[in-house]
Amino acid sequence: MTRRWSKALPLSLALAVLAAVVVHVVTPGQARGQHSPPRPGGQPEADSDQVQARQSDRQQAPQRTEVTVVTAETAAHAARINAYGEASAHFELTLSAEVSGRVDGLADNFEGGLRIGKGELLATLEDSGYQEALAVAQSTLATAEVSLLEEQRQGEQSRIEWRSSGLSGEPDSPLVLRAPQLAAAQAAVDEAKASLAAARQDLDQTRITAPFDALITDRHIAPGSFVQSGTEIATLVSTDRIEITVSLSAAEWAQLPDSATLAGGDWPVTLTDIESGEQWTGQVIRAHQHLDATSRQRSLVIGVQAPFDQPPALLPGTFLEASLSGRTLDGLWQLPATALGQSGQLWYVTDDDALASVSTEAVFSDGATIYVRPPEAIADQPTRVVVQPLSSYVQGMLVTTVEARQDV
Repeated sequence: MTRRWSKALPLSLALAVLAAVVVHVVTPGQARGQHSPPRPGGQPEADSDQVQARQSDRQQAPQRTEVTVVTAETAAHAARINAYGEASAHFELTLSAEVSGRVDGLADNFEGGLRIGKGELLATLEDSGYQEALAVAQSTLATAEVSLLEEQRQGEQSRIEWRSSGLSGEPDSPLVLRAPQLAAAQAAVDEAKASLAAARQDLDQTRITAPFDALITDRHIAPGSFVQSGTEIATLVSTDRIEITVSLSAAEWAQLPDSATLAGGDWPVTLTDIESGEQWTGQVIRAHQHLDATSRQRSLVIGVQAPFDQPPALLPGTFLEASLSGRTLDGLWQLPATALGQSGQLWYVTDDDALASVSTEAVFSDGATIYVRPPEAIADQPTRVVVQPLSSYVQGMLVTTVEARQDV
């Protein structure tokens, strides 16, 4: 029995080794083929290779920039032209003395900052010398008129005597009938009349009056001061009208009606004080028919009647923004002013959500709103225009759009 066991022992060891090898080979393969134990809720955990693949896909997917847009459609809009100018009086005058003399008196309201009416007395000069000159001129005229009458009488007497002499025809010399003497007497009378008129005018000029309704901006004389002819008396500005001259480019003139229509007197203009924001309404009163040599632009003149009676008063020297409506233009986009970049680029989003740009300029603007002509290729369809483009934008960049609020 011991011999039989000895023979069977090697065979048993060989079978045991073979079984161990089979277990070692099968178990790793089964481990690789098995799934991870299920997670709570019954869902198996993702294979690590699958997780890494999904992360790689996310890293490779392009990131889209979000842009705010407005949907623009072509429509007809009335042009609005804005320009700037300084208010100036219709007339501005440095009033000067026309005769010499000592200042005899000043009117109570002859002070800087006060208003005066046309013909109102401002100052008087001492006039005794001018009274004397007037009297002399009157005397000279009277004497000349007497001499003329005497010469006329002598001329008639000479003609009677010539006819009584029996001579026919006219005398050889005009002195016979005293024609030259009569002409000299008449000339003396005319000269005396002119001297009298000049003396009377000089006397009138000793009373200095306002040439038009005016505001006194400065007074240059005082009681007792002596003035010469040409001495400055006061600085006056008229109160009938304020004028604002604004320069417009050729493109802006093209948006306005013809000059005759503008200057008809009823084309309104809104005027805004740059500093205070106060507003007035004026009218176009004339259009210049020449180009300024420096700016190469034409000017439009706007008037405000009775500016000192406006609530509030419109004073000379006020710097104003003038805004007036023009002709109605078709086929324009209405956009926020921020949509047009400093380089003149307008960015919009195509149907496949890609950025595109076009170079353009505003046809006209109205505050924070601009009006531009769209590219012909997309003019007939609603287009998403970027509200605030960035310098980093490039053609074809894929974006995600967000519609702007109504107040943007």
